Amino acid sequence: MITEITALYAIADDMLKAMGHKEDCRTQMSDAEVITAGLIAARFFRGNHKQACEYLKEHGYMPKMLESSRFCRRLHRLFLPLLDLFDCLGMALKSLTDSTEYLLDSFPVAICDNIPIPRARLVHSEDYRGYIASKKRYFYGIRVQLLSTKEGIPVEFAFLPGEANDTRGIKALPFNIPSGSSIYADAGYTDYLSEDDLKLADDITLQVMRKRNSQRPDARWVAYVKQVTRHYIETVFSAITCRFPKSIHAVTMDGFLLKLTTFILVFTLESAFIH
Repeated sequence: MITEITALYAIADDMLKAMGHKEDCRTQMSDAEVITAGLIAARFFRGNHKQACEYLKEHGYMPKMLESSRFCRRLHRLFLPLLDLFDCLGMALKSLTDSTEYLLDSFPVAICDNIPIPRARLVHSEDYRGYIASKKRYFYGIRVQLLSTKEGIPVEFAFLPGEANDTRGIKALPFNIPSGSSIYADAGYTDYLSEDDLKLADDITLQVMRKRNSQRPDARWVAYVKQVTRHYIETVFSAITCRFPKSIHAVTMDGFLLKLTTFILVFTLESAFIH
């Protein structure tokens, strides 16, 4: 564990410095340490910040650890820098990869199941009631739209309400990838106008699995290549969500999204740099 703690801190500290991040000189615990503690919570303690902070303090890794409520306030203030850190990391990973193929898909994250929705405290909107077709059940929460490299390393993500269909994910993600790239996605991303716009504006090909009644049917060998290529992203989702607790504890919606961000970020760092 000490190796991963050191590696996560070094990466977070170096990237914050590269971003030109400024922090109050009076703080006893640096922003890099706060972010590292949040990542350690996601990696080893299923998002439990209190347990992560106690462990880091007791073992002398961060002797000036803040008490629980102050730590949570500091980490919440670093939510936007944390997103910027992921954006910088994603840009670096895109520049390092030789492949021009990317995978696009979404996965649901429930705040609660369908029955206790009236008692949900984080949000109160029908926009967050979504349907999981593979499990044939409803959920109340968000959908994470995620773009990864062909090797399964996340480089872009966006949060949308659970009700949102996958075509909204095409508009939510920036797709800051090299011209000539191909993005493989399932049939839920069928949007011919977006396909044409991406091709004309950025020379990005959206390789969507075609439905039987598609206006742009594929040859069998093309459909096979698309299916085989995009199938790997399901493994990525499994690797991310297996670290989730049975229920992600959060008092606010921002706190809920913050924890999800740390889960995705720590998985990205591990996949790219820590083995």
